[in-house]
Amino acid sequence: MNEQIASIQTAALELIAAASDERSLDGARIAVLGKKGTLSLAGALIKDIPNEEKAAFGQSLNSARTAITEALEGKQKTLQAIADNAALAGIDLTLPARALHTGSLHPLTLIRDEAIQILRRMGFALADGPEIEDEYHCFDALNTPADHPARNEKDTFYFDSGKLLRTHTSSVQIRTMESSAPPIRIIAPGSAYRRDEIDATHLSVFNQLEGLFVDTDVTLPDLKGTLEYFLREMFGTSTEVRFRPHFFPFTEPSFEIDVKLQVKGQAPRWIEVAGCGMVDPAVFGSINATRKDKALDPEKVTGFAFGMGLDRLAMIRWGIKDIRLLIENDIRFLAQFA
Repeated sequence: MNEQIASIQTAALELIAAASDERSLDGARIAVLGKKGTLSLAGALIKDIPNEEKAAFGQSLNSARTAITEALEGKQKTLQAIADNAALAGIDLTLPARALHTGSLHPLTLIRDEAIQILRRMGFALADGPEIEDEYHCFDALNTPADHPARNEKDTFYFDSGKLLRTHTSSVQIRTMESSAPPIRIIAPGSAYRRDEIDATHLSVFNQLEGLFVDTDVTLPDLKGTLEYFLREMFGTSTEVRFRPHFFPFTEPSFEIDVKLQVKGQAPRWIEVAGCGMVDPAVFGSINATRKDKALDPEKVTGFAFGMGLDRLAMIRWGIKDIRLLIENDIRFLAQFA
């Protein structure tokens, strides 16, 4: 029986040595070690061998299997080396390498990260919240009346469940005040959704960054100084900024902020970048009712809030004339920021 094993081993090694490619080598493996291979069938005979001969037979079988397996692995490496050399044949390794196109962050990511860095240096912490919101956090808690146009389905994306896609990240401010007590100083960057007509300065999905500062003795000059500093850090010390009185249900007094947009070949024009104001005491009252305490007592604390469009900031920063360029993924446009 040991002679049979030796014969199978010899034949297998010859078959492996004769293999000229991966396919023929795999055929040799199956013919010897497969379920119906010669060595496998020989091994099945161990049950018919006298007990005193089984140990010697098993040793011969294992030795043959080891030798055949090592031969298969060696031949595999040899064939792979031959294939690699063939693939490199005719290639001039002295030629200069092709230039690799390097990617970069999207301009909206660049402007968001820079805005966060500036505000973090001013003591603001990052906060986050859900993009699918309820009417309380998006409107009611912000003192928005039931007949306000923003609550109309023509302006806001509603789900059948009654929930909606947040129209601003102000909902993050509400959730932060529900869970934290003053002093609160947070910023909330994220996506917002409105049924705006898409044009050169409006998108239905845009990127917003809102801020909130609540403490004792927070004043309007604090708000104005914070935002003027931010915008001039972002765009340069000569940046022209103006505050226009406005109305927001959640702040009083309220302002819109414009920055002068300079686009090559066009006359300078003011573009709205942010809304802001002092937090309306009614907002504090609503939060206190939810918290069931007076942590935000409007007799003791004041605060300011602001919200700005990161897309608009990018337009001003790089003189982009059409906001739609930021979402078209045209590599010719995006390559400018690489």
